[in-house]
Amino acid sequence: MSLSNKFKKKLLNLLLKCINNAKIQQSLHDSIKLSKQDLGRLRNEETPYDHFINNESNNLITSERDDIVFITSRFRSGSTLLWNIFRNIDGCTSYYEPFNERRWFDKTTRGEHVDSTHIGVDDYSSEYDDMEHLGQYYKENWIREGLFMDANTWAPDMKAYICELINKAEGRPVLQFNRIDFRLPWLKQHFPNAKFIHLHRHPRDQWYSFLTDKKLMTKDNIENTYIDGFYLNSWCDDLAKHFPFLDQRTTTHPYQRFYYLWKLSYLYGKKESDQSISLKQLTQDPNNVLQGIFTELNIDNKHLKKAASVIEKQGVDKWKEFADNDWFEKLEKECELELTTFLNSLSAG
Repeated sequence: MSLSNKFKKKLLNLLLKCINNAKIQQSLHDSIKLSKQDLGRLRNEETPYDHFINNESNNLITSERDDIVFITSRFRSGSTLLWNIFRNIDGCTSYYEPFNERRWFDKTTRGEHVDSTHIGVDDYSSEYDDMEHLGQYYKENWIREGLFMDANTWAPDMKAYICELINKAEGRPVLQFNRIDFRLPWLKQHFPNAKFIHLHRHPRDQWYSFLTDKKLMTKDNIENTYIDGFYLNSWCDDLAKHFPFLDQRTTTHPYQRFYYLWKLSYLYGKKESDQSISLKQLTQDPNNVLQGIFTELNIDNKHLKKAASVIEKQGVDKWKEFADNDWFEKLEKECELELTTFLNSLSAG
């Protein structure tokens, strides 16, 4: 047995010893019991005493605005393009990926680098200027932890952060996220009058865009050479608590983990949004797609031409450079069978 395996065995034995300790078991039992206590049915009502307007009541007013737009999309799905479209509409303040670890509100951390694939974009952060105070709310673990949030999740800092962005916006606030597909129930609970636009991309093209070194990572060696450039592994680690097939020990193939995550994001995004559009639709038929969005958001069509001017047609079916249809289809079918079984079991329960 190697030294590493001996160490792991000792660590495991120590962990089991701790778990079997009577005091620790009692503590765990008490914590679980407390978490399951019934708080009863209680409605808030107006206080009988004079009260002052505090931050929480300001946030309540903010959250009830009916001009807020949330864009939800996965990485490498064209969300930067949709953000840039709104950035070019007069009367909108369009925020780029508010949860990004570059902390756009902090000039000492955000840097000036712009992805070369983001055509027509010179910077991501000018809308965040003079908003350094956002640092008191921002939590970097938002990018990779607690990715699933139901309507009742307790997240006051996240709400305050989003409300501050909305309050500081000139005109209509538009917030483009790559990390909220599984948080949409929470957002809809706290921003009930907002509009939600979901953007998706063909999974195979999105996968091909995920590959940061296409010469190194090929269909024949991807299981050994995959390098995670867009949070696939960290997202799967976090969400495996809810969707066990995302666990790397269960699903070893990176494309299958990617496909599971893509499909779940698609299902949640489509279910919870007012409009769900594809990147292909947006780039190949921009006028009709944008007109549908403008109608949904009650935006004057006079802005259509300027908004559409930032769109450039993008190549499709690039995935064929990675592998043929049979390679993808075999892996996707396995995922679809597992997903159907799992989601049916949730419905039955």
